[in-house]
Amino acid sequence: MSVITFWNKGKEQVGKTLSIVAIATYMAIEHNYKILVISTSYKDKTIDNCYWTKDEVKKKKSLGLFGPNTNTYMGNGMDGVVPMMRSGKLAPELITNYTKIIFKDRLEVLPSFGGDADEYKEATNMYADIISLANRYYDLVFVDLDNDIGEQNVNTILNQSTIIMATLSQRITYMDEFLKLQEENELFGSPKVLLLIGRFDRYSKYTLKNITRYMKEKNKISAVPYNTLFFESSEEATVPDLFLRFKKIKDEEDRNYLFITEIKRCSENIIYRLQDLKMRM
Repeated sequence: MSVITFWNKGKEQVGKTLSIVAIATYMAIEHNYKILVISTSYKDKTIDNCYWTKDEVKKKKSLGLFGPNTNTYMGNGMDGVVPMMRSGKLAPELITNYTKIIFKDRLEVLPSFGGDADEYKEATNMYADIISLANRYYDLVFVDLDNDIGEQNVNTILNQSTIIMATLSQRITYMDEFLKLQEENELFGSPKVLLLIGRFDRYSKYTLKNITRYMKEKNKISAVPYNTLFFESSEEATVPDLFLRFKKIKDEEDRNYLFITEIKRCSENIIYRLQDLKMRM
């Protein structure tokens, strides 16, 4: 059981949240893991919009092997989990009562806190413990880490994470800032850190090969390429259907081939690193 935390430095939009959605959805389809995606943001609907619509009445779609997908959110997300945590009644197996099921027994989402701002600030102090409990029930816990939860809470979650997916921009200045951070903070130079380029532009001169060399990485850096169909799907609550269609792509000339191939490589990099870290213990 492992915690994979997606983190980025500062407020720049680097595609962190959609990268989590893409990788978690792919892994749920292709691997036999029970996965939970946790949003630590405040009233952020980015993940919600990928999987279900707010006003849609209970609607089920057949997804074959993975069972029905309910496009209406039936739980209470962090709004339900936090009071249980505060009262000391939250057990690992109870977290699933407050999640949205995307693929039965494969993928669930714990949506962001939507209550009062002051209540959110108090709730963020419980997030590390909630993640720790979830890690005892799920095979993989993907955390969308928001820096607004406070430096101390961010550091606690990063330190307890099995893997940190440091999500970077394709801009050279952003890469330089991260290289400096690695020198100043040994955590970001540790084997538990994997680098990921979000919203990757394949036509930039900063190719994955060039970035990998510039960042002095031994292995090719992971990337989530920008994809028009995925971007549109993330606003239409159709990401599960899209990935099931992408699963059938074999033609390298298909314009979506690069996207799904890189998502596959990201997933494999995570699995390999988890295995490597386990062997180091």
